[in-house]
Amino acid sequence: MKKINWRNLHRDLGYFYIGLIVSFSLSGIIQNHRKTWHPEKYTVATKAVTYALPKEEALLTEDFAKDLGKKLGIDDEFRRSRVKEGKFQISFEKNDVEFDLATGKGEISSFAKTPIIDSILELHKSNSNFWIYYSDIFAIGLITIALTGTIMIKAGKFSWKQRGWKLAVAGIIFPLLFLFLLG
Repeated sequence: MKKINWRNLHRDLGYFYIGLIVSFSLSGIIQNHRKTWHPEKYTVATKAVTYALPKEEALLTEDFAKDLGKKLGIDDEFRRSRVKEGKFQISFEKNDVEFDLATGKGEISSFAKTPIIDSILELHKSNSNFWIYYSDIFAIGLITIALTGTIMIKAGKFSWKQRGWKLAVAGIIFPLLFLFLLG
């Protein structure tokens, strides 16, 4: 039986998965900043609007938000609505609406999807069985790449025994600190 060449396996898996590694990495960076930046969509137009909102927050229901969207000329799929910090916010698939509760003044922002970035982000969100299994295979490939990388250099100051295990332990401890300290 032929001996496994770990360097070749490491190299070939790296080549095969380079597109996914880069795509998932970019998607991960974008996902990390999703609270402050929404790169999957960009503003096409904004429009100032005024509407006499009910004074009672309890009346600002989903049904009210959907109806208000229609009155404002938004023919779009409703996602959610909420009251936050004195603002009534309504989110649609391609539009966001925000009103100041005190004045009734607001703004409609219309969005379009950013072509490549939106597609990359779908990789992290997809629920298709095919994609789930392919992602599992990808994860196993990454584990294989990581493990084969530990045995590529057999001896010397850069080997697993001399240096690699220390960096691996540090690489495990670092995210655990974030989990325990910030979680």
